[in-house]
Amino acid sequence: MRLFPTLLLAVGLAVFASRAGAQERSVTAPATAPKLSFERVFASPSLAGVTPREVKLSPDGRWVTVLRNRADDRERYDLWGFDRTSGEWRMLVDSAKLGSGRELSEAEKMQRERARLAGLKGIVAYQWTADSRALLVPLDGEIHLAGLDGTVRKLGAAGTDPLNPALSPEGRYLSFVRERRLWVGALEGAASAVTPEETAETVHWGEAEFVAQEEMNRSKGFWWSPDDKRLAVERFDEAPVGVVTRAAIGAEGTTTFAQRYPVAGSANALVSLWLVDPDGGHRVEVDLGPDRDIYLARVDWAPDAGTLYVQRVNRAQTRLDMLAVDPATGQSRVLFSEKAAAKSWINLSDSYRLLEDGSLVWWSERDGFGHLYRFNRGKWRRLTQGPWVVTSLAGIDEAAGRVVFTGTRDDALAEQVYSVGLDGGKVERLSDPGFVNAASMDKAGKTLVVTRSAEGQPPQSYIADAAGKRIAWIEENRVEGDHPYAPFLAGHAHARFGTIPASDGTPLHWMMLTPPLEPGKRYPVFTFHYGGPHNQSVTKAWKGALPQAIVDAGYIWFALDNRGSDHRGVAFESAIWRAMGGVEVEDQFAGADWLKSQSFVDPNKIATFGWSYGGFLTLKMMARDPGAYAAGIAVAPVTRWGLYDTFYTERYLGDPNADPAAYARSDSLEDADRIRDPLLVIHGMADDNVVFENTTALAARLQGRAAPFEMMLYPGSTHAIAGAKRQQHVYETIFRFLDKHGVGP
Repeated sequence: MRLFPTLLLAVGLAVFASRAGAQERSVTAPATAPKLSFERVFASPSLAGVTPREVKLSPDGRWVTVLRNRADDRERYDLWGFDRTSGEWRMLVDSAKLGSGRELSEAEKMQRERARLAGLKGIVAYQWTADSRALLVPLDGEIHLAGLDGTVRKLGAAGTDPLNPALSPEGRYLSFVRERRLWVGALEGAASAVTPEETAETVHWGEAEFVAQEEMNRSKGFWWSPDDKRLAVERFDEAPVGVVTRAAIGAEGTTTFAQRYPVAGSANALVSLWLVDPDGGHRVEVDLGPDRDIYLARVDWAPDAGTLYVQRVNRAQTRLDMLAVDPATGQSRVLFSEKAAAKSWINLSDSYRLLEDGSLVWWSERDGFGHLYRFNRGKWRRLTQGPWVVTSLAGIDEAAGRVVFTGTRDDALAEQVYSVGLDGGKVERLSDPGFVNAASMDKAGKTLVVTRSAEGQPPQSYIADAAGKRIAWIEENRVEGDHPYAPFLAGHAHARFGTIPASDGTPLHWMMLTPPLEPGKRYPVFTFHYGGPHNQSVTKAWKGALPQAIVDAGYIWFALDNRGSDHRGVAFESAIWRAMGGVEVEDQFAGADWLKSQSFVDPNKIATFGWSYGGFLTLKMMARDPGAYAAGIAVAPVTRWGLYDTFYTERYLGDPNADPAAYARSDSLEDADRIRDPLLVIHGMADDNVVFENTTALAARLQGRAAPFEMMLYPGSTHAIAGAKRQQHVYETIFRFLDKHGVGP
């Protein structure tokens, strides 16, 4: 269950704020500072300014390319390039002029939904050619080749609606998926299918199965060898997977989908991996072991193409095996294994690299915190250590013997960029501690791309050398002049941070934004929570304009990271093992109790809000202690975990056939009988992630005991309820609901 950045409010905030307890204070904004409305928060231009996506360096290092959103349409992205030689930016592809506007295929719509791109328009992905002269640009179900000379031509051989188009590493071939088969051809020539035609429509070649896309962060189903000579191709058969009739209820009709959806405890798709030549010849199956009920987590080629590496995870997700595969025969051996701690699970990661010398830099939680290790000739060497976590591996300069990564070594709430030697040694910080930072590097590990944000400063991005020294801005995005957020900066509410102890003494981080506090006045509180694993809500990064609009409406905005959330180590996250909806609720209650003890908080006006896993927690929180919260809002809530998918749910709750008690404890549908306070439930009626049945089951339960509640449904909307006007409508609905029930200012 991976949430959306706009819902998690998760890119940036607050270095200027005090980390001490929240003392009552008065902050007076200039009278001329305009108030933020929800209409303006979601309108164009984006209040975050220009926010580039998909920053890439050309193979020759000359160009920096980005997808940049438009001032008049924040959701539409065009392709731009920065020539490092001339120092000039120019638009390389105008999506509005090139695009046909044709509707995407259902397969691509769902793939975008799972990649959290459903609300975007224009260009969402692209790839450089090996010679750095052109870029492959998929757009509106067609593939284009955009040259740096300004020419753009459609590659007709791929036809319409190709999935996952990709160039081979050396640029000899174009590959894509069509009609459930993998096709390969010359860049501008004819393409042919390189996988067999199957009679069963449940069989797919070259695609990632549902749970891989939704939960494993793996959208690919084929992988080119670095020398263009072999492909690893996934085949999956969904025949064993149960069929869920999903209704996408729209404004002008209903479409039903017989969706193969593997609910917890049921059969998964049958997945296999094959090796094939670019012409379809020499096809052999990879030996994934005798147990077929496994997950194909990651697939990578060695730099010399001599070995294929496959990460295999058991169904219980307590063991990960790294397989070394012979590309000619498909024979495999276990190189090493990772085992989960007791009462925990394996977390997948993309923070690893296969090196030219045959060694591997690998991320592991084996000591209780996520750190980097080097595996070489059967031996392990620790590169980082301590009670903090490495959050991502940015790049490696093998020639210099240097690893660059991001982590929380200096501050649990503010990721920084660091470097360390390939053999370990001193860790050096490369970024400005006044910002929360993310980083990526070119293949050689020589050029660094840093994205950062802070209090009142939306994301900025720049190119730096390997030592972190800035070379050039990609987007400085300073909030001044005609920046969209500049008129509102004077009224910007600065965040304050602190900790409160959990019942076991564990410090829980919280953050708060307040209106200008008047002595003797008490304020309502809007508490935001997600609370689930793989998420950290409380950071010092830019939080976007939405919390500011809530503060401008007269509320205190408050968030707390409970046990079970991310970046605090294995023990902290594993507190939810076999008991989702337990310690998270307890910790959120501790936050509410702390709020009620503050002199500036109205203890009778604390509302709680959550989306997805957060919606599930809203229901659990309101059921535990009626009256503790004045009102609750649950958006796209999971109400019964037996309705959710295998990979996510079984990781935390186990197999419902073997441990039904864990599912009973985590059920929010049965608990709903205890809800007595005002409740608003919101759901998209075409949601294929947390299916709409979760909310219809809840509605039936509450109606069955004549319990009052309110509901707002969005026809045609998926899990994100994407779209500027729909998002505006969501939040205006929420705050009308709070006002009606006396929870407003």
